[in-house]
Amino acid sequence: MSAPSAISNRWMQHRLLWPLVTLAILLAVNAAFNPGFLRIEWREGHLYGSLIDILNRAAPLILVSLGMTLVIATRGIDISVGAVVAISAAVAAWTIGGNVDGTARFGLPLAIVAALGVALVCGLWNGVLVAGVGMQPIIATLILMVAGRGIAQLITDGQILTVYHKPFFFLGGGYLLGLPFSVFVVAAVFGALYLAATRTALGLFMQSVGINPTAARVAGVQTRRLVLGTYAVCGLCAGLAGLLISSNIKSADANNAGQLLELDAILAVTLGGTLLTGGRFSLVGSVIGALIIQTLTYAIYSLGVPPEINLVVKAVVVFAVMLLQSAEFRTTLRVLAVRPAGGLR
Repeated sequence: MSAPSAISNRWMQHRLLWPLVTLAILLAVNAAFNPGFLRIEWREGHLYGSLIDILNRAAPLILVSLGMTLVIATRGIDISVGAVVAISAAVAAWTIGGNVDGTARFGLPLAIVAALGVALVCGLWNGVLVAGVGMQPIIATLILMVAGRGIAQLITDGQILTVYHKPFFFLGGGYLLGLPFSVFVVAAVFGALYLAATRTALGLFMQSVGINPTAARVAGVQTRRLVLGTYAVCGLCAGLAGLLISSNIKSADANNAGQLLELDAILAVTLGGTLLTGGRFSLVGSVIGALIIQTLTYAIYSLGVPPEINLVVKAVVVFAVMLLQSAEFRTTLRVLAVRPAGGLR
């Protein structure tokens, strides 16, 4: 086999190929129906355009997806991240307060620390139930998924807390060096997790726990501590996402903040090539998966799909994408394509 053919086959077998192809197709569809989709211009001191808007809107989902990737890599699942987003947003909004004059009750630094601290506690709670008590991950996190919304409503007293503190708006709506500040937050979290997963033994440990937790424990891996840590990081990522969302909308809505975000995060992780059975995972793939979902959402709204059927359209497109990413399905299609020719011989 020639060198170019070997390189081509290697790329065709790369697990990020189909997610990248899917993202490229969605971008092309958007560009075809919206001539100005790919245009980026400098306006009011920062970059402006549809692509920039997609990056900004996708930031919370990327953060949650990164944390979810670590949990899934260790054979877990966390369906409480949406509730943790709501709790984090509620804590931040309550700590800052709703003073119309824009003054903060306790200050922005304390609000950020309090929101992230509560999110970390939520993640540790899930980790203790899974790694310590031995509950099934979906049941352990279902508890906080149900109770978390109630906790957020207690914090907000059942109301939508509006924030008028302008420095808080910078987290989700500000710009740095021409780009949304949320992009830098995502880049920092991704960089830290990627280095930990690829430049330390943590990545290997997570893979070993996901593939065979018993063998990993016998080999000396502290499986319980590792699982506890992944849930803690997942909670922190959800807390950061809650800060970005509440900052962007300038309020905390306990009922709607992060609603169904856990499903989009799981879908993004799956689209990115991470196995739900644990072991193999890809942080880069999860970022691409989140961008796929946000680009698809943008396409649905920009094409004027009626609101009553947009979820159905989204589900159909995602189903088709998952089929195309399936090696077994592609093999079946190839067999069906060559069968008629073979029958004529």
